[in-house]
Amino acid sequence: MKPQRSSPKKISISPLNGYHLSVSPSLLSESSSVTGYGSHLNPTVICYQNELQIVSDDCATKKTPAQDNDVMGEVLKTHEAIQVITTLARDGPRKKVFMVIGINTAFSSRRRRDSVRETWMPQGEKLIQLEREKGIVIRFMIGHSATSNSILDRAIDSEAAQHKDFLRLEHVEGYHALSAKTKIFFSTAVAKWDAEFYVKVDDDVHVNLGMLATTLGRHRSKPRVYIGCMKSGPVLSQKNVKYHEPEYWKFGEEGNKYFRHATGQIYAISKDLATYISINQPILHKYANEDVSLGSWFIGLEVEHIDDRNMCCGTPPDCEWKAQAGSVCVASFDWSYSGICG
Repeated sequence: MKPQRSSPKKISISPLNGYHLSVSPSLLSESSSVTGYGSHLNPTVICYQNELQIVSDDCATKKTPAQDNDVMGEVLKTHEAIQVITTLARDGPRKKVFMVIGINTAFSSRRRRDSVRETWMPQGEKLIQLEREKGIVIRFMIGHSATSNSILDRAIDSEAAQHKDFLRLEHVEGYHALSAKTKIFFSTAVAKWDAEFYVKVDDDVHVNLGMLATTLGRHRSKPRVYIGCMKSGPVLSQKNVKYHEPEYWKFGEEGNKYFRHATGQIYAISKDLATYISINQPILHKYANEDVSLGSWFIGLEVEHIDDRNMCCGTPPDCEWKAQAGSVCVASFDWSYSGICG
């Protein structure tokens, strides 16, 4: 006779976002060392009945039409539950906020960061107050240098200690690694903050925080939105040119254009899309250009693309003209390099 296998004892955690969560000890012990996805969790089977259960043994699942209609929603809930366990073990509960703004910056961009601090980004107690009262989190996002504890890293550590406005990423900095940095930013931000929207902005962009909040607020009821200045630039097959696309052949005949995607200077995505990136980070393909990569991740998903031209005003004269016409800019930058006018 085969020895009878005993059922694993479960640990109950309740409440969790409206669900009762039962977790096997083996999974709980692993959850502190993984980010909620990957080969560590391959044996896990997830069943939705009257409660959300995460168990390490087989379970019988009964599909209903309602479940089939919202598979992505169930996957997102599951991932969020696993993330909550991981985050609670490491940092405590995630903070619920309205939006998280990640300002992409580099080691050499100290002057740009100081310019941002002197203009649209609050400092010190005012930055904390903005988070507490308005639910708006703003951080410069940067990874590490290829050399451990280099002079570059020490300079950022010193600046971070002074201003307390950095989000350090587990990422090796490099211009050609922007797509990877974007994935890591969204994954890190989702693990740390439970936000309605996640925004990426470059450190040479001026942002009107009030208008940004108003703009995003108009789309709060929509489940999956991708907001920015949508463009469709040419696919550059020629080598040794800026924005060369090594995988140009995937886009058809020479001279074709990319699919519509938001220009990389600033864009916002809703919670479900940021969570989707976090879940699927290891298998999301990276193209040469970061904004193209982001747009490609949403191809084939039920995503609403919102083309908001107030998110890509030009330098001051353009903003003044729009203000006179009754339309206030969300963000302004030198868009002669963005391709949105082409």
